Amino acid sequence: MNKPILWSAVLCALLTSSTSYAQYATDALRYSESDQTGSARFQALGGNHASLGGDPSSIHGNPAGLGFYNRSEFTFSPGVTPSNTKTSYFGDNNSASKGNLNIAQASLVLTSQPGFQRKWKRSSLGISFSRQQSFRDHYTFTGLNDRSAFVDKVAEDASLDGGISTQQLEADFEGSVSNGGPVAYSLPAAYYQMYLINPTSNSGPPYNALDRNSVVDQLGTYTATGANTQWTIAYAGNYNDKLYIGANFGFSRLRYSYDRTLRDNYVDSPELIYTQQNEALTVTGNGINFALGVIYKFNPIFQMGGVITSPTFSSIKETFTQNVNAEYVDNLVTGPDGTLIQPPYLNLPIAPNDFVYSLRSPLKANVGATLFIQDRGFITGSIEYQDYSVMGVRTSYLSSTDNSAFKSNTKAEIKDTFGSSYNFRLGGEFRANLFRARLGAAYIGDPYNDNAGIKRDKLLFSAGVGVRKGRFFGDLSGTMSTFKSIYTPYILNNPDNYASVEVTHRPVNVVMTFGVNF
Repeated sequence: MNKPILWSAVLCALLTSSTSYAQYATDALRYSESDQTGSARFQALGGNHASLGGDPSSIHGNPAGLGFYNRSEFTFSPGVTPSNTKTSYFGDNNSASKGNLNIAQASLVLTSQPGFQRKWKRSSLGISFSRQQSFRDHYTFTGLNDRSAFVDKVAEDASLDGGISTQQLEADFEGSVSNGGPVAYSLPAAYYQMYLINPTSNSGPPYNALDRNSVVDQLGTYTATGANTQWTIAYAGNYNDKLYIGANFGFSRLRYSYDRTLRDNYVDSPELIYTQQNEALTVTGNGINFALGVIYKFNPIFQMGGVITSPTFSSIKETFTQNVNAEYVDNLVTGPDGTLIQPPYLNLPIAPNDFVYSLRSPLKANVGATLFIQDRGFITGSIEYQDYSVMGVRTSYLSSTDNSAFKSNTKAEIKDTFGSSYNFRLGGEFRANLFRARLGAAYIGDPYNDNAGIKRDKLLFSAGVGVRKGRFFGDLSGTMSTFKSIYTPYILNNPDNYASVEVTHRPVNVVMTFGVNF
């Protein structure tokens, strides 16, 4: 069989399923959500960027804030982000934790000399590298399932809408080692070759799972790595120490990968000891965006600001791989004629699927205000708005008909699944000579239209300290967030026969910023 043609056919089959459209809708959200970004100082203040200046976070936040600089500056902000999760599945609870070192931000700000005889006082140019999103995550779940196993999902999929013929399942398999096999070109083909699903008619469908009655002890793991980082160039000017205007251009780089495992350990099965489904996804991408911001100082104690950030236009490439493992009782399985035979395969890989598409994230609008309390500090707050229902994806990787179907159907899935979201941030700083103390909080709204019984909004609480001395300064911040998500290992026709994993996330982000003025 011609492999490129077969891979294209398999990919098109995947893209015409509602599950796949939901997957790309979820991916669009993952790469578009707001997170807490910036220097240790701004993260300790709840991530407020709208109406504050004089910080390197202004480069990618509100570029108008660069207009407050009166001397040049270099900063470096390393961070550590442990992920802490708890899961609940069929009444079983599990905990997991994993951490990593990263660079939260590095920046250079170059400030011009003041124009004393002009209304335009001075201007600043800023260049920064910043971590806009972190995808690092890890959780495990276990549960005793007396309703179904993953093999039931494969049997249903192979039987859906008239089913897949045994002839097609044979064609979707390459057993010749000389040609790089054995390899299956679809999940049902792999399960069929391993005798995990069996035909009930001459043509094949409907298919039955090898063991439909035994209880399974299910174990799942998920480990994700990667980040959405951005290089940003910004420029801002200061008009009469009242009006500050700035703009920036951002060049983002997306890196995301995960490994997921679901193992069904069969309890007292006459046929199976276990089956295991492994999958991995690797995603890379590049994008661009721009922002325009303004801050106006009404008087020495009160100022307001706002910034509009364009959608990020990204080009994304992904590779998806799967693998199936199984172990049989006495290393024997029931063959087509009802006799016990040695299974031909205990492990089969699925041919990898590559896909290329483009993503448009939602436009973002952010407004805020800051109240200064003489020289003792300030209080700042902001409101951010994003409408996730306007996200868009498209591809030119398939035929023109399938490209159009992918765009329109995924767009419909996005509009059905997501809506607008408001994010609220509040922070304050106390000053005592060289010392600074900061507190902050943020509420990130739930982007889903239907919460399916679980709220996905996020709460973030932050705190930090800092020291300013002459040409040098240092800041330390810690942010703890809490939110929930759900993961459904597989879906069956009868909702009573499967369950979802409820995941509680409590990541902690610690950032240190070191800076020097010159």
